[in-house]
Amino acid sequence: MTFKLGLTGSIGMGKSTTAQMFVEEGCALWDADAAVHRLYAKGGAAVAPMEKAIPGVMRDGAISRDILRVKISEDPALLKTIERIVHPLVGVDRQSFIDAATSDILVFDIPLLFETGGDARMDAVACVSISSEDQEARVLARGTMTKDQFETIRAKQMPNEEKCRRSDYVIVTDSLDHAKQQVSQVCADIRAQQNA
Repeated sequence: MTFKLGLTGSIGMGKSTTAQMFVEEGCALWDADAAVHRLYAKGGAAVAPMEKAIPGVMRDGAISRDILRVKISEDPALLKTIERIVHPLVGVDRQSFIDAATSDILVFDIPLLFETGGDARMDAVACVSISSEDQEARVLARGTMTKDQFETIRAKQMPNEEKCRRSDYVIVTDSLDHAKQQVSQVCADIRAQQNA
């Protein structure tokens, strides 16, 4: 019996690092962002329909995220068009992963799990969390965005407290060792349930 665990958390909370810890515990990992990258890449299933719906977003046979960002900033309504094209394709990618997986625990790394209602398809949800101060410090330390850009992204995401409240497990990522212990505990708990 395969267990589906949703893994979510706001920007800078340590979700990608935590996802790899689940892999080290023998779980299979599906990453929503990586799925979109595959769909946008040369030969990806989203390339032709996206270029047809939003002419000019293709460069060298792939979808250019930079061009897409500019077009969305000029016309925010394009997001709905993109979602109509991409969401079903992401669903196909996710189902292919489920069909091929052999692990007892499948981890689904989905940043907007609650926002998109994806939690309904999971057996349980784990949320990564740290204080908002640590979150901001981590994101700004990457040097990839300004404080304003970070605040804009954070404002679009469900508040961390709400995500934690709605999750079955909360993994505090204040240190790598602490996060690892919690991931091990989550896996042990799920496996105990499966074997009960």
